[in-house]
Amino acid sequence: MENNAKIITVAGKGGVGKTSICACIVRLLAEKYPEKKILAIDADPAVGLSVALGVDVKLTLDDIRMSIVDSVENGETREALELLSEARFRIFDALVEMPGFAFLAIGRPESSGCYCKVNSYLKEVIGLLAGSFDYVVIDGEAGIEQIQRRVMEKVTHLLLITDQSKKGVQVISTIKSVADELIAYERVGAIINRVTNPELVGLMEAPVEILTAIPADGTFAANDIRGKSVMDLPADSVMLQGVREALQKIEIL
Repeated sequence: MENNAKIITVAGKGGVGKTSICACIVRLLAEKYPEKKILAIDADPAVGLSVALGVDVKLTLDDIRMSIVDSVENGETREALELLSEARFRIFDALVEMPGFAFLAIGRPESSGCYCKVNSYLKEVIGLLAGSFDYVVIDGEAGIEQIQRRVMEKVTHLLLITDQSKKGVQVISTIKSVADELIAYERVGAIINRVTNPELVGLMEAPVEILTAIPADGTFAANDIRGKSVMDLPADSVMLQGVREALQKIEIL
């Protein structure tokens, strides 16, 4: 990365609050560094990060990819080549500018019409785009492979999210071992979310340092039920305080 952007990837088992934590990271960065350029990338097909951040997504990267793939499959090679060269510009149409950060949704996972040239080109475009930002925060699917394949191979900070369940810890252990093979990263740490029994945290066999244990947050749950974004959370919310502690320990804040 030309400008030494900090690339923070959040990964973990589904249903442990990964997306909410990711949204908190974006908010805390935007508040702490108003002069910095921050990019939030939603690499989860559910596009939950957009809801958590109050972003209205009209176009995903997959929409761009599919329009190119459709042209290839219809034999319109010239049009496909033109679309491919345009993709670099069209990605800016998919970029949503919000107060304090920009947002990009990757869209659904590759399935029909998986066209490797298009995929690798779009990944390259994301890398170029990320080079214009100081901080890139990526909310991924449960695994790390999809981030490596569809978004980028280099991350600086890998945050593994789990709850107190054995299954959650097993998932982050697997992600850690896969990440060790697939991606280059500088710092790694775990966040234990929705903690109901703090005494058990010390007994958990996490594969990496536990940065913070966040208690179940009633304020956050009420906020979520009302359909409000993380940007509406009170500054002293348990969730924000926990994420802030983790970011300070891993030297992001």
